[in-house]
Amino acid sequence: MPITHPRLFMLLAFTASTALARLPDPTTPAGYVAHLLVNEVPFPGERGYRSEQDTAAAMEQLLHVLDRRLERIPTPYTQQQIAATRANDILDIITVGGEKGQFDGFYRDAQGRPAMVPRVTERIDNLNRIASQGKPGTFARLLTHAGDLATAYLAEQQRPSDRHAAVSKAERQPATGGGYSWMTDEVRYHPGGNFLRIEDTDAGSLGGNRFFTLRKAPR
Repeated sequence: MPITHPRLFMLLAFTASTALARLPDPTTPAGYVAHLLVNEVPFPGERGYRSEQDTAAAMEQLLHVLDRRLERIPTPYTQQQIAATRANDILDIITVGGEKGQFDGFYRDAQGRPAMVPRVTERIDNLNRIASQGKPGTFARLLTHAGDLATAYLAEQQRPSDRHAAVSKAERQPATGGGYSWMTDEVRYHPGGNFLRIEDTDAGSLGGNRFFTLRKAPR
């Protein structure tokens, strides 16, 4: 039977698009984390994009930052100092501070549910649309990678290799190792305090982001 009702057509088109998406449902914890990973890195044609490998590596290090803020705070720091919250749930790490909080665009709505601003969902919908066209390519592989990373992490199956674990010095100062923050990779952006910019030689620049470790002996 031909589809004649425009709203029905839109619903079916959305359902088909969703079925082709490579990301878990954003209403699930794994899906929400995966959406953050995708939101924070560039895809082909976007500013900061270098290669598929670079973007995939950035996703992996983003996940390590989240995990370190949640479970691996180095002495004598506190979670409140590093993550601006006390939490034992990765979604609380992501949504702290509201729409303009630690992770811009990710927050909890009035009912306390994890949510995203429209610009985030619109971009990811577009990435899913591109990924669903033709044979699976870079877009599909990167979306799948984000989903796989988040799913495996939350299932406590595995973490990706941590490129920043052995960082012992940054900005010419002793460092704790490990990434604890990231910002757009421009000199003017720095979280301040005891955060130290990880050098390029230690994979500090990935996916258009600059990663930061911590000063080993805080002032």
